[in-house]
Amino acid sequence: MVIRTNPQQYVIIDVETTGLAPHMGDRVIEVGALLLEKGIVTEEFHSLVNGKKKISIAAQLVHGINNELLDGWPEPEEVFQRLKAFIGKSTLVAHNAQFDMKFLRYEFSRLGFALNNKCKCTLELSRARYPRLPNHRLETVYSHVTGKRPDGQSHRALSDARMVAEIWKKLRG
Repeated sequence: MVIRTNPQQYVIIDVETTGLAPHMGDRVIEVGALLLEKGIVTEEFHSLVNGKKKISIAAQLVHGINNELLDGWPEPEEVFQRLKAFIGKSTLVAHNAQFDMKFLRYEFSRLGFALNNKCKCTLELSRARYPRLPNHRLETVYSHVTGKRPDGQSHRALSDARMVAEIWKKLRG
């Protein structure tokens, strides 16, 4: 895998978690990321993460991931080492970036890594660009900017990252 040194490259990223608060011990259990170069997805990164942390029922109801599904998947040390190489110095793009970045910084800090990449938030951008939408949930914004219904499984990291990539291209274009 090539280490990214160009901050003008964009890595679209999404995570699924065991709950809402990393400071309370919640962890990332799935990460999906896409390398976007000149508006084209050129590479993908995806992994479930077996952090051996019980997934709350509320979180399971959102993303459908349970502890049994994580059996056999790599542990955080392996996943986040590879993710660090994948994102390099690229600018990160996420929908509700504050949430994703909070968790990613937590996971990276557990391994002694810093995550100082620039970050763009499609949630904030869509609120500014489309103030009249009924809400700014990922699926709503995606449908508005593409004219299509989401075709992947919502609240799974790679499917959500793909939707964010389409939103980012429209917002930038």
